[in-house]
Amino acid sequence: MVSWKNSGIGSTIVMGLVALTFLTNPGQQGYQKYADVTLKTHLKAKVCLQVAEELGAWLEDQCHIIVDTASPHLAQIVNQQTKRQNFLLFSIYQTDIPLASPLPNYHLKTLGILGNFYTYQADKL
Repeated sequence: MVSWKNSGIGSTIVMGLVALTFLTNPGQQGYQKYADVTLKTHLKAKVCLQVAEELGAWLEDQCHIIVDTASPHLAQIVNQQTKRQNFLLFSIYQTDIPLASPLPNYHLKTLGILGNFYTYQADKL
């Protein structure tokens, strides 16, 4: 049989976790910073390498320069192309990133919870 004391402690812990999750639900501005860093890292590590393999190794350095130069523009695109669903305890962000040809476009789904972001789906379109 469960005592009232134990169920009270359990309820307090659950309420504390709910409050913590609610207070640490990251906002749109935090997501924009996360997306900017993550997108630049992905473009440099994956897309620039793919461009180098397909079009020539000398283009990889140029691709890195283009990514760094386009960073403010990419941040603006992320800001305009992101839809946030706020569920109070967590948020889901969906972002469409249109890139110039020959680069692919992307659709990203990201979970924001406990002050962190986790991209759980990244589809090439």
